[in-house]
Amino acid sequence: MTSKQRAYLKSLAMTMDPVLQIGKFSMTPELTGAVQEALDARELIKINVLKNCADDPRAIAEMLAERTHSQVVQVIGKKIVLYKEGKNEKKKIELPR
Repeated sequence: MTSKQRAYLKSLAMTMDPVLQIGKFSMTPELTGAVQEALDARELIKINVLKNCADDPRAIAEMLAERTHSQVVQVIGKKIVLYKEGKNEKKKIELPR
């Protein structure tokens, strides 16, 4: 992913509300499944890490990206933005070249 594409995705994510929240149980198989479903439906998602989660948001983002075959767009504070390109018929976001 180029820096231009990453900047474009960041601009799209600024107006989004978080679709998932990660709490004190942190990484669970159910959370990974929910992230996968959200990525399949939306391509770009924002996740909120709650204060009672002891894990580092950057580490959580990397683990989620690895498990869902997606890319980390950004991690700011307790907010994570992930992107996974959709299949041809479900593709919604057109990245700049």
